[in-house]
Amino acid sequence: MEHYTFVLEDQPYLGYFQYGNEKTPVYTTDRHGFRVTPGPGGLRATVGDDRPDGPARLLAGSSAVFGVGATGDAATITARLWTAHAPRLPWLNLSGQSHNSAQELLLFTLFQHELPPLEDIVLLSGVNNLVLSRLPEDKQGRHGAFFDCGPAPEAVPPPEQRVAHASELTIRHLAGWKTLADGLGARLAFVLQSLAPWVREEPLPREKLLFDELDEVSNFRRFHNDISTMAVGRAYADRLAAGCARLGVPFLDMNVALGEAAAPEDWLFIDRVHGTDLGYDLVARQLAHHLDLA
Repeated sequence: MEHYTFVLEDQPYLGYFQYGNEKTPVYTTDRHGFRVTPGPGGLRATVGDDRPDGPARLLAGSSAVFGVGATGDAATITARLWTAHAPRLPWLNLSGQSHNSAQELLLFTLFQHELPPLEDIVLLSGVNNLVLSRLPEDKQGRHGAFFDCGPAPEAVPPPEQRVAHASELTIRHLAGWKTLADGLGARLAFVLQSLAPWVREEPLPREKLLFDELDEVSNFRRFHNDISTMAVGRAYADRLAAGCARLGVPFLDMNVALGEAAAPEDWLFIDRVHGTDLGYDLVARQLAHHLDLA
């Protein structure tokens, strides 16, 4: 994790993004800052650099899609899809760390000209919008708050208000994805990304040690304890599922899928949002299975 420094580059429109042409012991980015997806036989697929000719599939989202916590590019969700669980076409990783749903949609529109024909677009998202729902109305604007737009407030809205606000924003921006996907002839699916307390009521002992240590230096527990319950996670998923149904977009709650697939001893999370190599592999496996990607 020491190599995932979260030092991002200021960029117009997006706010911030990964630096291009970075190579660390755990991750590699292309010229634009998108993470490289290694494939079978030494192949690679990136948004801005080399990739095999022909159509591809796209996984979009924020830092979990980027693969924070993975020990290398080959352990990311896109890499596990391409090399193991849904290998028919290359997978592109279109993700920006700490992005909300508006930034995810904007990222796609800004770099759509770099993309090959797409057969599938999978949007793995939702948690950041709910996290950012803690911020006051003057920071939300018309399109939702973003990270680092102001200091964390002492008081936060009640969970039901946060769920309603985050789900409205997520579905509003998903409608934009649907319009673009339909125009490109791509199949679109929305997946609510996993949050540790929405997957298991109690973390593994080694996960709890990590969470407790992180809580000493961060405000996650202080500001998000109210949404870190199974009940809130399911309520959020229900609202998102209803919104996806209205749009005609397939929906998957990765929290339920991951909870059913993981063995009791499986170490899934490096923090409450990001996975271990095993966690990301299980996510890729569930995406392939539930979304008929295999």
